[in-house]
Amino acid sequence: MKRSSAVPSCLLTECLNFQNKMNREVGKRLEIMAPVGCYESLAAAIQAGAGSVYFGIQGLNMRSGSANNFTIDDLKKIADICRAGRMPETYQSPQEVLYPETATGTAQCKPLNSYLTVNTIMYDGDLDKMRRIIDAAADAGITAIIASDVAAMTYARGWDRPDHKPRIEVHLSTQLNISNVEALKFYAQFADVVVLARELNMDQVRHIHDEIVRQQIRGPKGELVRIEMFAHGALCMAVSGKCYMSLHEYNRSANRGACAQVCRHAYDAFVEDEALANEPKYLLKDQDHDIQLGIENKYIMSPKDLKTIHFINKMVDAGVEVFKIEGRARGPEYVKTVVGCYSEAARLIETSAKKDGKHILPDNWDELIVKWDENFSRVFNRGFWNGYYLGQRLGEWSHNYGSVAQEHKEYAAKTVGWFSKIGIGDFLCEAHELKRGDEILIIGPTTGVIELTLDEIQVDYKVVETVHKGERFTIPVSAKIRPSDKVYVIVKN
Repeated sequence: MKRSSAVPSCLLTECLNFQNKMNREVGKRLEIMAPVGCYESLAAAIQAGAGSVYFGIQGLNMRSGSANNFTIDDLKKIADICRAGRMPETYQSPQEVLYPETATGTAQCKPLNSYLTVNTIMYDGDLDKMRRIIDAAADAGITAIIASDVAAMTYARGWDRPDHKPRIEVHLSTQLNISNVEALKFYAQFADVVVLARELNMDQVRHIHDEIVRQQIRGPKGELVRIEMFAHGALCMAVSGKCYMSLHEYNRSANRGACAQVCRHAYDAFVEDEALANEPKYLLKDQDHDIQLGIENKYIMSPKDLKTIHFINKMVDAGVEVFKIEGRARGPEYVKTVVGCYSEAARLIETSAKKDGKHILPDNWDELIVKWDENFSRVFNRGFWNGYYLGQRLGEWSHNYGSVAQEHKEYAAKTVGWFSKIGIGDFLCEAHELKRGDEILIIGPTTGVIELTLDEIQVDYKVVETVHKGERFTIPVSAKIRPSDKVYVIVKN
């Protein structure tokens, strides 16, 4: 009898399953998620190597009152940009401005995922709007929505349809405050990614990750639920952002995206009745508003910003795969700087060896931390702390209403044109004089963010030391810029 050379089907299946598992492990990349509130920030995220972006459109998102939100008409364009991994070249130049024929906009090496936030509290009157937003996101090809209301989740998953055909993928918002395995098991029926509560420490995160693996907790796609966590940016004093101070004082609900930032104000503390000196009652009075509500410092409800880059390896070891940068209301230079640093850190950890299940950091890690910290200090921040991730239970509070960055940008000029063959930019100084040696940013919706030092300035073909308001000037600019771009000068604080 001739022996068959066929592989038994059970062995073949086992081999294929093992190969698929290995392929997933080899192809797994840590995802740095960038905040995007405008096209300039989207371009900056692409430049910085983001793996994904998240954004809101008007209404039903947690930054609807503070960020430059997109509209429903922007969804298709954003989805197309992210799939292409670069900004489109939409500007048609005047005849005197020469562009290379091969220019195609802001370059990037890979596509990005696009996530739309639909994560506010919703009332019955909001449900039709929610359905329109989710339908538009699905039609546009947005990767997923970030949701906290079950109404949004069930609609996105198509539970209202006879065939239950999903409309769009769902990710679980931190507003759900998911802090344990049982809650995650319930919500996994809706979503493939969970943003865990910001109050967890790394031991708790590791336990949830281990239980996902042990209990095989899978989302609708049939894959193990992925863990996403906030890595950098503003923190709210309330549990997972569920705060009622703004609603109480201004009738503006933070849970509806209309936070009035009451916690960020400066307050004066005083004794209500001097006669009760033995048992004084301290009050807080808002310095700028007629509100009495502190004490330790003036900004007693305004936490410092979260920063995790110095222990991002511990987050990876705990099972975190997606690292979310807060800051949709912050500028494109913030997006480019912060996302760029975390992207660099993530790529180093991905390629590092492991010992006893933990990543071994590069020899120059401490030097890199110093460099990254210096970069962070130059863009908007309220000071930094570790959050609760390393076990600290008491928040660290800001000492300022706004940023404590070492510098800020001020608008100076607009771009008139760019001469590609000689690498020269043409500008009109409109608001702030510029001097040789100044550091500038050129920011635009397709250009993103370009950082330059003014080594040479010409006015009417003559080298000058200073450009004054109203003057046309040229400077060397090797990267492509566009007449929609604005020029900002960096001013030390």
